[in-house]
This record gives sequence, structure tokens and C-alpha cells, in this order.
Amino acid sequence: YGAIAAVYPALLRWSLDHRAAVVISAAVIFAGSMALVPRLGTELIPQLSQGEFNVDLRLPTGATLAETDRAIQAAQRASQEIDVVALDYSVAGTGNRLDANPVDAGDNTGTLSIALTPGAGRDAENATMDAMRRALSGVPGVQYEFSRPSLLSFSSPLQIEISGYDLEQLALVSQAVLSQMANDDRFADIRTTVENGNPEIQIVFDQERAAKLGLAVRDIADRIVANVRGEVATRYTWRDRKIDVLVRSVDTRQSSIDEVRQLIVNPESPRPVTLEAVATVDVARGPAEIRRVAQERVAIITANVAYGDLGAAAAAAGRIIDRTPMPSGINATVSGQSEEMQESFTSMQFALALAIFLVYLVMASQFESLIHPFVILFTIPLALVGAVLALFVTGTTINIVAFIGVIMLAGIVVNNAIVLVDLINQLRATGKARSDAIMEAGIARLRPILMTSLTTALGLLPMALGFGEGSEVRTPMAITVIGGLLVSTLLTLLVIPVVYSLLDRKRWPATVAIAATQSQS
Repeated sequence: YGAIAAVYPALLRWSLDHRAAVVISAAVIFAGSMALVPRLGTELIPQLSQGEFNVDLRLPTGATLAETDRAIQAAQRASQEIDVVALDYSVAGTGNRLDANPVDAGDNTGTLSIALTPGAGRDAENATMDAMRRALSGVPGVQYEFSRPSLLSFSSPLQIEISGYDLEQLALVSQAVLSQMANDDRFADIRTTVENGNPEIQIVFDQERAAKLGLAVRDIADRIVANVRGEVATRYTWRDRKIDVLVRSVDTRQSSIDEVRQLIVNPESPRPVTLEAVATVDVARGPAEIRRVAQERVAIITANVAYGDLGAAAAAAGRIIDRTPMPSGINATVSGQSEEMQESFTSMQFALALAIFLVYLVMASQFESLIHPFVILFTIPLALVGAVLALFVTGTTINIVAFIGVIMLAGIVVNNAIVLVDLINQLRATGKARSDAIMEAGIARLRPILMTSLTTALGLLPMALGFGEGSEVRTPMAITVIGGLLVSTLLTLLVIPVVYSLLDRKRWPATVAIAATQSQS
């Protein structure tokens, strides 16, 4: 403090004598720091390392449970060779074919859960994932996705929604985008919802021919469903349980397509008509599922970010979409956490503007002036300089937590300028000249300004260093506040007095009286 107090009066005097140079320098510093913002990277919220993660595996449709189990065992053997893995647990085959989401359930899907040794950090967790990715990439036909237990409900880090009505065109565009993403090592664990479904019998009715025979297609369809699926004739009671008794003419376990073709669709008529007489019956593969967003068919491609930030990955995905030919009626957009991130950043910017406005209202009512609170608000751009520099030096991305730190800064950094401007006004009210009041107030307020800034920064230092579990979420806010507070304090001691001297035009009664007395004498 003694060293700072010794040089501060000379610096303050020089700043008041070279006001244009100080203001221009502050503007250049602010512009330079804002130029660093695109290099910081963006993400919705920092990834939280919890010492465990899951691997969701999916084999091609129709794969047996034994094949799925062999793929999971390959991943399990790879995990057992890693020293930091403490526990692994796997399940082969999930759900059944009647699940609401057939793509992510069935004999061809499985899950492997990995728990790391206590104390394993984020780097060890990422290294374990990379090692298992290399092992799984050698298993043919396996799609996999790594995920951490989520404390908050978020979409996948990166999603591409391809919308349109034609399912075949959706599949073609989805495959084209998927191939380009696979060639970019920025994307990992790429999956698509477009999958071949299970074999099925498709019946296409010839409505004109059925009408000539006096048959209604709806009645034919209902009769086929009743014969194949069966109708509940009665319920059998056994040990207080009701068991449906189905009556059907086709044994679904041993039937053939020819048996379905020979079904009689008009048993009450004296001239029986078979199904193949009024419809085409073939075996084909239908879609595994048809997803819709806003009542429109979509194919969704999901991916994790292997390296870099979410904003850069979303931009790379956008470039892939731009160079992919899109048939008429097919559109593609980037969504997922990147879309949520843009919405959150917009709401945070509004919250920051509202915070600045409310701070200005409070100061304007207390100072009874519109200019002096405006002078104090200059500390907020100065704080942004420190926040950006701190994020850049520490390699921290811009995220929601860092934005919260910026909003906190809007209410913290103005305190130093308030105590400085308030003392200047008090001295001017006693009749001191503007420059003399600024010099005296700056020297008098130097100690309390440094004390409040240092105590706040040191109080947040343990949070910024990242001690304890879940520190990834807390650290960006502490780094933002510390950097913004320290830099704004140094700049406030020089820039705010200069801005005050440029904008202040208030005529204080005591100053006017002293000037009048001097003129009369």
C-alpha cells in the first residue's frame, strides 16, 4: 500500500492533465479486450466431473442378445485395463420391441456404467473415455454414446434436426451429414435416429378392386387385425388375476406370408375372397420410428464435443449443413444445447441490462443528479475488461455461470466509484475547486478502495482455484468476479476522476459564493 500511495498522486495529477490520452487509452483497452471475446469459446454450462459415466451401445437392428453381450464385454475388458476404473456394471438388452422408443431399446442395445476411483479428476475421466472410444471403434457395427449423470435436464450437447415429410429423403440427408461429421474429429459419439426397423408384413390395398367386390377396406383391415392379433373372447380368472383369452386364426409364431395372403376377408359371403385378391402382401422393413418436432417429421443426429467448445462445434456443424445438398422440402438446423445456449445468453444479456438500469436508478435518486451516476457506470465497461482478460488467461469459456459473475460485477464494481464520487461532491460542497477536490478525494479513498477490492477478491480465491467436488461449475463465476474487480479497481482510480472532470457541470453554492467573493476583492 505504501508503494501505491507514493506513486498514485503523481499518476492522478498526470491523468487530469492528459484527460484525452486517458480516455482514448481506456477505450482502446476496452476494444482490445472485446476483440478477445470470440477467442474465448462458448458453452451452456461447464461439464461436471462426477467420477462416473455411462456408455450406451447400439448394434444394428436384429442383432441378437448374444452379439450385444459380446460387444459390451469388449468395452468392459477395455475398461478393466485402465487403472483409475474402480467399478464397471453392464446390462445387455433393454426394454422390448413395444417400447415407446424402439431405437433405444431392444436386444441390440445395452449400457455399460463406469465408476472411477475416488479423487480421479476431469483429466483422468476424459482419458478413460478416449481409451474406451478407441476400443469400441474396433467393434464393427457398434454405435456408442458417452454420457455423464445429469444433475440438470439438458439436451445433447449438439443436435442437428433434419425436417421433412419424405422419410427416404430424410434418411439420405441424414446419412450425408453423418458421414461429414464422422470425418471431423471435433465430433464424437455420433448417432442418428434414422435406423432400419424390424422386418414386417406390409399390406397395400387395391381400393378400386375391393369396391367392385362390394368390400370396404376398413372392414377388411379390421378383420385382418382380429385374425392376426386376436380378439379377447373372455377373461380367465386365476388367483385373483384376469387373463385375456385371445381367439385368432393365425399363429404368429409359426405362420408364413402365404398364410396371411390366403386369409378369407368375407367369411359371411357365399363366394369367399382371399386377401391377396384385394391387396398386395409383401415382407419389407418399415421405419424403426417416426419422430416429430412441431408436428413435422424429423431425423435427429446427436453428437458430443471431443475437444474445443460448444460454440465452435455448433459453427462447424452449421458449415456441414450449408455444404450438404438439401432436396426440396428438406431443412436442417442446429439445435440441442447450442440452441439452449443462445436462448440463455439472450436472457442473460437482458438481465445484465436490467441490472445496470436498476443500479443507475438507485444512484440517481441518491445523488440527485443524472450525470454523476452516469460517471460511476463507466466502471462496468472497465470491469468487463478484467473479466474477459481473466477468462482468457485461465482458458475458461463463456457460459451461464460466467454471465452470472458479470451480472454480479454490475453491482459490486460501482461501489468503489460511489465512495470516490461521493467524497468529491462533499469536498466541492465545501467550496473546493474541482481539480483540488478530485485530488484530495482520490488520495483519501485509496486505502478503503484497495481494502474492499482485495478482501472481495481473496474471499473468492478458493472458489476460483477449484477446491472440492463440483468446482467446475463454481470456478467461472469466481474467475469473472476477481478479474473484473481487480482490473476495474486499478482503472477506476484513474479513469473515473478524469471522466468526472469532463462531464461534471454542476455549480455548487459554496463554490459560487467563493468565486463571487474573489471577484469582488
